[in-house]
Amino acid sequence: MAAGNIDAVIAQAKRDRKRLDSAAIGPFSLTAIGIASVVGAGIFVTIGEASAEYAGPAVIFSFILAGLAAGVTALCYAELAAMVPAAGSTYSYAYAVFGSFLAWFIGWDLLLEYLFAASTVAVGWSGYFVSFLGSIGVSVPHDLVTPPFGDDTGILNLPALAIVFATCGLLYVGTRESTKANNAMVALKLTVLVLFIGVGVFYISKANWEPFVPHNTGGFGDYGLTGILRAAGVVFFAYVGFDAVSTAAAETRKPQRTIPIGLLATVIISTILYVLIGGVMTGMVPFKQLNVADPLALAVRDAGSSLDWLESAVSAAAVIGLAATVLVTFYGQTRIFMRMSSDGMLPDRLGVVGERFQTPGAATMLCAVAGAAVAALLPIDILGDLVSIGTLLSFTIVCAGVLVLRRTRPDLERPFRVKAVWLVAPLGIVFAVALMATLPVTTWIRLGVWLAIGLVIYFTYARRRTTERMGRLREAEPYSEPVT
Repeated sequence: MAAGNIDAVIAQAKRDRKRLDSAAIGPFSLTAIGIASVVGAGIFVTIGEASAEYAGPAVIFSFILAGLAAGVTALCYAELAAMVPAAGSTYSYAYAVFGSFLAWFIGWDLLLEYLFAASTVAVGWSGYFVSFLGSIGVSVPHDLVTPPFGDDTGILNLPALAIVFATCGLLYVGTRESTKANNAMVALKLTVLVLFIGVGVFYISKANWEPFVPHNTGGFGDYGLTGILRAAGVVFFAYVGFDAVSTAAAETRKPQRTIPIGLLATVIISTILYVLIGGVMTGMVPFKQLNVADPLALAVRDAGSSLDWLESAVSAAAVIGLAATVLVTFYGQTRIFMRMSSDGMLPDRLGVVGERFQTPGAATMLCAVAGAAVAALLPIDILGDLVSIGTLLSFTIVCAGVLVLRRTRPDLERPFRVKAVWLVAPLGIVFAVALMATLPVTTWIRLGVWLAIGLVIYFTYARRRTTERMGRLREAEPYSEPVT
């Protein structure tokens, strides 16, 4: 099965490029998609929780660790994405290498991962949006910005709901339009973040860095070395962004070259930004105060009224930049829906690409409804952990897939090849499994429940349909149009 699916999946990927706008995204825009997703809630929101609850100023080591894990995995993604320029990312690679059962397993996981990633960022966006409104004198009632579940309860998170519908609406009307909007938002976000680093470094108090690695208070993850590991597991959800890069393969110009560039540039640029901002932020304000919805704005606010202008800029950049993150995360999810539907895993309607906008309209609307419900009703801490474990699981599959194909299909053309693959890919697996082990037991339970639901759907619905669909695809004439 492992060797049998790869040729059919490559042929189907070329058909998808025919249906979609395969010239919509170039190297710059693809890197912007990755940065929009990676440099999002992790840098504007979760970095505060990771610092305050687990690592203190040593959160920069957590980001370095997470960045190394993401880097070796990105190399594996680059090899598979260049070989199989399909819209479904890890799902498509699992289908090509391991067959339908594992593909369903990881695809079902990815649907949860992307949904919760987008919803996490939407909740973070809400915090910064309310903070921004407060800075201009507009107050929003507590019950309309607080979900009904969690420690602090309200009615619903209305701003989070609104940004989900707004971004999905933009995705519905076209990839080119969404890409242009994303490029502009990413440029603004990066400008303000560099400004935060350049100005904030002059307001660092060394006392806030002492001790740089807070002493462990007794339990695993309660500061110290285990706290660094625990924080790495929490913040790792941010790196789902480079997985979003690979979901754009079907709409990318020259994917064999463009996708590796986008993947690796995303990880390098994002990790550097995370480390610098983590160091500056924890130097500006005592780390235990940072467990808030808008930690960067808090750090600037704590520096005094002389930086009021920077607080406004940071809040505005977060509002715009996090909107870009929601946009590209839902983009990735809609393409996974489309790919799974084309394989018969999900209802055919979710794979239909509209003639007018050349986008999967039904999949986009489903993402809007589900994402809005999750963002409006659940708190950010539950969402972040679930995204982390889903991301790490998909990374394990990708690294294993590269190793399997090197052994079973050495004849396949590899436009991008991982150097020292027998070292790099196992390292990616070890990093992912180690970080998964740091996550709470409750997160594993929630993932297990989701996967159990998925198994029921697979055996009662998806298995028969995808077997029939793959049989017809193998019998069809090879699709010979080259990928450009």
